[in-house]
Amino acid sequence: MVCCLKEQWCNEYEDWIKRSLSGKHYVYVWADGIYAKIRLEDDENKKQCLLVLMGATADGKKELIAVLDGHRESEQSRSELLLDLNLRSLELSPKVAVGDGVLGFWAALRKVFPDTREQRCWIHKTANVLNKMPKNVQAKAKGVLHEIWQAETKEDAEKAFDAFIEKYGAKYSNACDCLQKDRDVLLAFYDFPAEHWSHLRTTNPIESTFATIRLRHRKTKGNGTRRASLAMMFKLADSASKKWRRLNCHEKITLVLEGRTFKDGILQDEIAA
Repeated sequence: MVCCLKEQWCNEYEDWIKRSLSGKHYVYVWADGIYAKIRLEDDENKKQCLLVLMGATADGKKELIAVLDGHRESEQSRSELLLDLNLRSLELSPKVAVGDGVLGFWAALRKVFPDTREQRCWIHKTANVLNKMPKNVQAKAKGVLHEIWQAETKEDAEKAFDAFIEKYGAKYSNACDCLQKDRDVLLAFYDFPAEHWSHLRTTNPIESTFATIRLRHRKTKGNGTRRASLAMMFKLADSASKKWRRLNCHEKITLVLEGRTFKDGILQDEIAA
C-alpha cells in the first residue's frame, strides 16, 4: 500500500510540475535550495538538493510554483528552473525575485524576466560574509551587518554599509568584497512597501515552510530514491500551503502592480498630498 501511495504521489507531482502557468502573475518570487538525504542511492547521490520557487499573487497569497531536483544546486539547475517557467507560459514578470547569490539563477532571470528587480537574501549573504572572518569577530560583525538591513531608510543603510567596510576592510578584505559586490541588490527592498520588507529581505518564506517539512522527512529517515523524495516533499509542501498566511498589508501589492513609487517603504503620492 505504501508503494502504491508513493507512486500516486509521483504521478501527481509529474502532472503538477507540467501544469500551464498561463494567466498567472506572481508579484514577488523567492528561490532557494532545500537539502534532503536519500537512503538507497550511491554515495554521490545521497544528498539531494531540491530547488524551490515560491510566489506571491496579486492578492497576497503565497503559492508553490516549482520544486525540482537541483543536482547539487548547480548554476545550470537554477537556470533550468526559470527557463521551465517560460516554457509553461508564465509571461508576466515578477516585480522582485529574492534569492541567494548563485549566478545561474540571476543570469536566467535577466534573460527570461529582464524587468524583474533583484533582491539578495540577507540571511545567505550574512552567512557568506561571516564565513570569511575569524570566529572570534563573527558575533560583533553580525551585529554590524544587522544594522544595515534593519535601518529605517536606505540612506541610513548606506551609512551602515560604509561603516562595516571601513571597520573590517583592512583586515578582512575578502569578507568586505563579498558584501560590497551585491550592494545595490541587497538594498532593493527599500523601493517597496515597508510592510513587505520582512518578506523581501530574505528567503524566509521558503526556509520557514520547509523547516517543518524537513523535520517530518527526517522522522521517516528519508526516502529511498530521489524521485520518491521529490514527490514526498511536494505533497508535504502542498498540504502545508493550505495554511500559509497572506503577506502583511497585502492590499499594497496593488500599488506595486500599478508602478507607484515607494521611497524608504513610503508611498510618495501620500507625501505629495
